[in-house]
Amino acid sequence: MEPSDLSTHKNGRQRKLAGATILPENVRDMNSGETNSSEAEEDAEHLIRGSDSEDNRHHRVHPGIRSELGNVSLLLFLYVLQGIPLGLAGSIPLILQSKNVSYKGQAFFSFVFWPFSLKLLWAPLVDALYFSRFGRRKSWLVPTQYLLGLFMLYLSQTVNSLLQREKGPDIVTLTAVFFMLAFLAATQDIAVDGWALTMLSRQNVGYASTCNSVGQTAGYFLGNVLFLALESAEFCNKYLRIEPKDTGIVTLSDFLFFWGVVFLISTTLVAIFKRENELGKGRRRAPEETQGVMETYKLLFSIIKMPTVFTFCVLLLTAKMGFSAADAVTGLKLVEAGVPKEQLALLAVPMVPLQILLPLVISKYTAGPRPLDVFYKAFPFRLLIGLEYALLVWWTPTVKQEGGFPVYYYAVVLLSYALHQVALYSMYVACMAFHAKVSDPVIGGTYMTLLNTVTNLGGNWPSTVALWMVDPLTSKECQGAAGQSCGSTEEAALCVREGGLCVTTLDGYYVESVVCVLIGLFWWVWLGKKMRRLQEQSPAAWRCRVNQ
Repeated sequence: MEPSDLSTHKNGRQRKLAGATILPENVRDMNSGETNSSEAEEDAEHLIRGSDSEDNRHHRVHPGIRSELGNVSLLLFLYVLQGIPLGLAGSIPLILQSKNVSYKGQAFFSFVFWPFSLKLLWAPLVDALYFSRFGRRKSWLVPTQYLLGLFMLYLSQTVNSLLQREKGPDIVTLTAVFFMLAFLAATQDIAVDGWALTMLSRQNVGYASTCNSVGQTAGYFLGNVLFLALESAEFCNKYLRIEPKDTGIVTLSDFLFFWGVVFLISTTLVAIFKRENELGKGRRRAPEETQGVMETYKLLFSIIKMPTVFTFCVLLLTAKMGFSAADAVTGLKLVEAGVPKEQLALLAVPMVPLQILLPLVISKYTAGPRPLDVFYKAFPFRLLIGLEYALLVWWTPTVKQEGGFPVYYYAVVLLSYALHQVALYSMYVACMAFHAKVSDPVIGGTYMTLLNTVTNLGGNWPSTVALWMVDPLTSKECQGAAGQSCGSTEEAALCVREGGLCVTTLDGYYVESVVCVLIGLFWWVWLGKKMRRLQEQSPAAWRCRVNQ
């Protein structure tokens, strides 16, 4: 699924949480494709100083990573904390689906995954406004993590009532609270990304991206895959218990309470004991970006106004329409068909090695002057996989057995997922390579962040629309009660009260799957060629006029 694509902005850093899957939105690898402008600046600095003699290099002092293990450990822990609320938010759609929430309700909840794609809108504020005595990054990190902890404690007391109301889960309140969690996590991410560049020495700043990738992935795994497994009574009874029970080892309330307390305690310790501006022996402080808020917004606007950039942004915002049904709805349909949600979540685990290797392999083919050729060639294969997903959903009920699903069924699901990853990563790596190729090096960080943000939004809005349209496109009829229909929730309830049964005659998911593929083919034939032609533009066409 093409969940929420999360992007990180600080001093030009941009991360997209890549790895779409047939699992519910957000069950994905969260580490791919990070671009760090500070690293680019450091490389440039090394080139400039490349004439240093061998003797000078021998006399230069490098403290090594061992002297900064404490800082690296702190960064890793902060990124783990960041992944927890994101993982929990990704697990909620599965829980809602098991409670028969409408797809319009799922579409409304999908707005929870938007903040990480929109954080460019307030990232300049986080960079520019702070209390210098307390610390530039701690001014935002400490209050946002306190709020995260308090929201989790609040949810631990109320989430059961929100999910188990007689009329169904309270989607509006759930969306509001989890949206705030995602918003706070996105703000915390901006602060931690910025702090990472100064917390570590210039020689070791490259470890920041490693902490980011490993920490956030681990946090997401804890909040999503591990939670869904331990919350499932079926999974716990089968693999972890001797005597069966009706509930899992942990509940959502327990999980939220535990991590809420962890957030509050750890934030207090960081606020008291960690000084932001301290320097160790042999370290030099990395220079920080000091561009004003209005200057940053004006720069973004000037970039968007460029004809080539504007055309490219329009293409990025529309490119993923053809994949929206497969990416956003398939996992929920599998849960609706009876596939245990924890089993779907666990299928992400064996994919991790593939998700690590794919960018390394694909980057060999995107390193040339025309990286979007790979994007264009992978596009139709991903469309075909979308149709294969629809066939998988149609086939699922026929293989269900009394004790669950056979092993060969999960093997087919895993193979489908792996093929989807190949197509998705081919497109993603190609797109990121083109972003790096055309970005104006003078303002590379802001430029890259803007393009990656547009890419992420191009995945978010089609997913929300696809979820929203499933119910209107679905046809049902009332069987066993004359004169009744199932056009709405009220009519369906009346049909049941009259002794009838609402039966689906046409599933909107299949309609969407076909329509999305047709839209995708149209995009590939007409607009895809236009995207390829953008590679023929001269470098001057991509250069921001502010710098000319």
